[in-house]
Amino acid sequence: MTFRPAAIALALAAFPTTTYAQAAPEPTEPPASVTVSGSAAVASDYRFRGVSQSDQEMAVQGGITIAHDSGAYIGTWASNLAGWGTFGGANMELDLIAGYKTAIADGATLDVGLTWYVYPGGADKTDFAEPYARLTGTAGPATLTAGAAYAPKQEAIGKWYATGADAARGVYTRPGAKDDNLYLWGDAALPVTGIPITAKAHIGHSWGQDGLGPNATAVSPTGSYWDWSLGADATWRTLTLNVSYVDTDLSDRDAAYLRPSFSRGQDGSGNIAGGTVVVALTAAF
Repeated sequence: MTFRPAAIALALAAFPTTTYAQAAPEPTEPPASVTVSGSAAVASDYRFRGVSQSDQEMAVQGGITIAHDSGAYIGTWASNLAGWGTFGGANMELDLIAGYKTAIADGATLDVGLTWYVYPGGADKTDFAEPYARLTGTAGPATLTAGAAYAPKQEAIGKWYATGADAARGVYTRPGAKDDNLYLWGDAALPVTGIPITAKAHIGHSWGQDGLGPNATAVSPTGSYWDWSLGADATWRTLTLNVSYVDTDLSDRDAAYLRPSFSRGQDGSGNIAGGTVVVALTAAF
């Protein structure tokens, strides 16, 4: 939805060949300077860079963005979590976002900003910042995006535990450790002619954090891995149904390191980084 600020404009017009003045037209409003948009979604799993944050269970998510016509914007996005991977706080992730988006060429847009990952109710050391940049352009009917996100050295993404079992027991083996992380990704979207369906693909790679941070925070919990997805959006009015196959190249051994911290009751069951089909229904407003 869009809010248009009130404006007052006076316009007087008259025919040059008559002495009778025309009545002033109704005041007109300028283009909106601020736009508010948002979405709410229900997903069969919350996958963050290929790794389940909801223990392969349903997630309820939502976000809102306030954008100025200068290109500046702020926003927030939230999702429920599961298991001990609540990172020491409420069963929730809250992202605070600020950025700037601008056109740099015909059909090309640059978007730069920062995401602050917050886990309400948790320790301050579990929250962390991650600046990002992404370039979006078109190639025929396809929309292509290349992005980079770099989290500088912080305690939240250091390796505080030698093993997943240590994390589950809350035994710090390297308290205070700091690490950084780089994530590069590419996205593609191609509308299918004649029907409201868009094919989508994603690939990403993480480098850096090689372990679990305090209360098991992690953006790249094994140091280096690939994630990818293939799927499609079906859109009707403000509703979008997405079905995607999501996977990583994390080995079973690597996934076993994560299980005690990210599964319900620290039971260590299931491969939360394995291939799966994720279904999500999103309503935009």
